[in-house]
Amino acid sequence: MADTENRDDELTTTEAAVAEEEKPERMALEVKVDNRSTCERHVTVTVPHEDVTRYFDKEYTELMPNAQVPGFRPGHAPRKLVEARFRKDVAEKVKSELLMDCLSQVNEDEKLSAISEPDFDFAAVEIPEEGPLTFEFDIEVRPEFDLPQWKGLKIEKPVREFSDEDVTETIQGILARRGRLVPFDGAAESGDYITTNLTFKNGDEVLASADEEVIRLRPSLSFRDGNIEKFDKLMAGVRAGETREGQAQLTEDAPNVALRGQKVTAIFKVLEVKKLEVPELTPELLEELGNFHDEAELRDAVRDQLGRQLEYEQHQRARQQITAALTVAANWELPPGLLQRQSHRELQRAVLELQRSGFSDEEIQAHENALRQSSAVSTARALKEHFILERIAEEEEIDAVQDDYDEEIRLIAAQSNESPRRVRARLEKAGSMDVLRNQIIERKVIDLILEHAKFKETPYKLRRSDETAVDHAAGGGEQAEIPEAKYDEGQEVPEASKEEGAEHRPH
Repeated sequence: MADTENRDDELTTTEAAVAEEEKPERMALEVKVDNRSTCERHVTVTVPHEDVTRYFDKEYTELMPNAQVPGFRPGHAPRKLVEARFRKDVAEKVKSELLMDCLSQVNEDEKLSAISEPDFDFAAVEIPEEGPLTFEFDIEVRPEFDLPQWKGLKIEKPVREFSDEDVTETIQGILARRGRLVPFDGAAESGDYITTNLTFKNGDEVLASADEEVIRLRPSLSFRDGNIEKFDKLMAGVRAGETREGQAQLTEDAPNVALRGQKVTAIFKVLEVKKLEVPELTPELLEELGNFHDEAELRDAVRDQLGRQLEYEQHQRARQQITAALTVAANWELPPGLLQRQSHRELQRAVLELQRSGFSDEEIQAHENALRQSSAVSTARALKEHFILERIAEEEEIDAVQDDYDEEIRLIAAQSNESPRRVRARLEKAGSMDVLRNQIIERKVIDLILEHAKFKETPYKLRRSDETAVDHAAGGGEQAEIPEAKYDEGQEVPEASKEEGAEHRPH
């Protein structure tokens, strides 16, 4: 045992020595950091000629043994000749290594807490023949602030014991999403569906349109950039072949800048009225929903789903109260460019959170629309929350581990009726794993804060959707890419624990 421990110590010492040898030698950099705003820094770096020469010497030394120069055997050409012949090729490699090492050293020395990649033109940097190398770059950083007191916060916590009636109602919603729309030759009522050609206009100008859009008649109809309130009343009694017009109120964050805050005309040319035919809970449907053996097993799964949704609500309410308390002094002005770039990431994070909590695609789409309609405000709030939660995570040494990723992906897979392996591949392809990491860490921090909080329990009301969400912008304008929240029609898996076969389990 002692010999094994000694060998382990020797290996640890050797590994440390190798890591130290691989670490680049420090440069005598001159660094000037200008504060452009709370989150923006302009950095000017000057690299002494001696350090530049050292990087060139290293490359030439590695090149010499195999350098091929006409008239000489490989590796036997004079160094001066090799330097002259390969200067251009070596210069590109030197520039790449030199700049990367400079950025690493600057970040370490200046403790910039970067939240984005440095913005500089690599191709424009040229290494001078004589004298120092100077280059500049812009970078976005986390604001500097004193961490507020987060222990002992008073938090309202929604609670509920889910009844058999709650479970039954939820199952009815699941069956409705599996239902069949049947054409109806009559007047539409609230809760019915219409197939409509939809056109948005500002005066005579057509802003956007969509053909054969299927919309449920509910009190509110939301778009990416606005809403129509009392929509069910607007369309009450409509029949196939009729046309109705309403006013869509655009938000102040609408992509069409010229029409922000204004109203546009929404024209609905109704092609069909449809009634929802809810299927019976047959053994075949039970198997399709998640390989359930009987209704009792489905009810247990639905109760688990309701528990996850309650947990989501508890986290959201706690997060709102926690961040409201912690961000009182966080009156930082965040750059508009930063908010615009981060709005997509915040939307991704919100969608992933809803997916792992078992919400339906329709509910997720409605939440997406709500976030889009106040993207600047919601993104600014989310960024401030993230900065503070990230600081707590660093001080408490909280991080995401592999099991955390596996669990998140398993829950998302259950909601989307996909295998965990497929979900992981999709997230990796979309570059969303870092978004998932932030979500995991922030949830862990919230849990830690809740461990030290004082609670006041409040009743939790089940969500009753009175909104239909449409994935279109009423005002037109350019649209940013968004995370896809929709899946094949009719999919609904109410229980996270009903995974597919063992071949689909995460590794």
